[in-house]
Amino acid sequence: MAPALRLSREERREQLMGVGKEVFAERGYAATTVEEIAERADVSKPIVYEHFGGKEGLYEIVVDGEIDRLLGMLVGSLEENVHPREAVERAADAFLRYIESEPDGFRILVRDAPFGISRGSLPSVLGRISGRAEEILARELADRGYRVDTAPLFARALVGMVALVGQWWLEVGKPEREVVVGHLVNLAWSGLRGLDLQPSGEA
Repeated sequence: MAPALRLSREERREQLMGVGKEVFAERGYAATTVEEIAERADVSKPIVYEHFGGKEGLYEIVVDGEIDRLLGMLVGSLEENVHPREAVERAADAFLRYIESEPDGFRILVRDAPFGISRGSLPSVLGRISGRAEEILARELADRGYRVDTAPLFARALVGMVALVGQWWLEVGKPEREVVVGHLVNLAWSGLRGLDLQPSGEA
């Protein structure tokens, strides 16, 4: 192995996180090894252990960074008090922009998290996003005379729809993001606007 490029401790840590993200996205957690990460980074295995304590430590840091990045984009898209339709559009667009700009990060989030690491699982991430969506939907439902206790259900339905479409869109690579967002918002908002006050199955 060639001598490791001289980097500061922080630079080396960032480099290893980038390499780890790439390998986890390609191979998944179980198939990734410290040996492969070290080889791609052109460092020795002890350097990886020195920075992260092992594969699990590196994985958790990579996942935390992706969750923070995704949530930051979503929260930023919902900071202004706008019409609920625009809020749905902004959130869907932010989610797809994250997928577009960080495909490796999204691939890591949608894989099954290793046993004992729940924070990095897609359900846990979507649950946190749904909490924000609930607040918006609860206000809208109350204003229109609907039951507010349905907000958690609708929030998860909307977030799950965008996430599943995002997985498909990442793989097929088309149509353009704006087109996908337009169709998602059209479906979601048309459905919300036409809700029955007393749906079938409710007493």
